[in-house]
Amino acid sequence: MRLRDRIAGRVARWARKRQGLDPLPLVLRARRLYILPTRAGLGFALLLLVMLVAGLNYTNSLALLLTFVFAGFVLVGMHECQRTLQGLELTLAHASDCHAGSVGTIELRFANPARTPRRALHIRCAAQPASHFELAAGAQQIVHVAFEAGRRGRQQPGRINLASTAPFGLFRCWTWLHLPIEVIVYPRAAGNFPLPTTNAGRRSLQSPAAAPGEDDWASLRAYQAGDSPRSIAWKAWARGAPLMVSQYEGAGGSDRLLSFAGLESLDLEARLSQVCAWVADCARLDAACGMSLPGVEIPVGRGAEHRVALLRALALYDTDPP
Repeated sequence: MRLRDRIAGRVARWARKRQGLDPLPLVLRARRLYILPTRAGLGFALLLLVMLVAGLNYTNSLALLLTFVFAGFVLVGMHECQRTLQGLELTLAHASDCHAGSVGTIELRFANPARTPRRALHIRCAAQPASHFELAAGAQQIVHVAFEAGRRGRQQPGRINLASTAPFGLFRCWTWLHLPIEVIVYPRAAGNFPLPTTNAGRRSLQSPAAAPGEDDWASLRAYQAGDSPRSIAWKAWARGAPLMVSQYEGAGGSDRLLSFAGLESLDLEARLSQVCAWVADCARLDAACGMSLPGVEIPVGRGAEHRVALLRALALYDTDPP
C-alpha cells in the first residue's frame, strides 16, 4: 500500500472517531469543517510573497500596498469559503436497493436556512464522479450521489465528502458525512438456464412445442443442446443470426416456482445470480412466481412489491442469522 493511501486511511479513521455517526437532521458546524488552499491558492500565495520581497527590496510603497490589499482579499475569501458550508442542513438521506457490481444512488436533501446562496458545492462517495450543485437562499434541493455496490447483502456506502471552493477557488473547505444508510445489494442477474414452472401439467416458458392459438410467442433465447429442432428460429438463422430458440407463454400464464433444482453444478453465488435472472424474466413477462430455497419459502405472486421481496430474499440469503 502506498504511503499516501496509508495516510488517507489514518485520517479517515481519525475523522470517523472524532465525528462519530451523523444522525439526521444534521447541521454542519465549524468544528467539523476542514479548509486548505487549492493549487490556485498556493500559486497566489507565492505571488504575494514575490510582491512583498520586491516591494521591500525596492522600497516601493505601491507594491506593498497591493500586496496587503491582495492579502486581505485572500483572508476574506478563506472566511467566505468556510461560511459556504457552515450552517448547511442535511434533512434526508436514502439509498435504493441495487445489484452487485452496479452503481447505486444515494438521495440526499439539503436545506439552506441562510440569507445568502451556497455556491460551488460538490459531493462524492469514494472514487465515484462528484455531483455539483448550488443552493439559493432559503431553498431546499435533492442531490443524487453515486456509490459502487459491492457484494450482495447489506452494505453501508461509506463516508461521503462534501466540499466547496467558493467564492474565488483559492481555498477548499470540506467535511465528511458518516450517514446511517444501509443498502440491500441484490445478486447479479446472470445465467442461461431455462425458466422453470410450478408443475409439469402446465406449459412453461421453455416449452418448445406450442400449439398455435394456445400459447403466445414471447421471445428468443440462445440454442442449447437438447432443444427441439421445431423450436429453432430458422428464418433468423437464414439471415445470419446464431441459432435461437422460440419461447412461448401460455395464454393464461403459468406460475413459476424458482428454486435451486437443476442448478447443482453451480456454486452458491452463481445459483443466486441465475434465480435473480429468473425473477427479472418473470417481471418482464408479468408472470406470477414464487420461491422455494432451503430455509426460504415465498408464495406465488406478482407485482413490484412481490419482486422486491424475492430480490431481497436472494440478497440476504445465507447472510443474516435466523
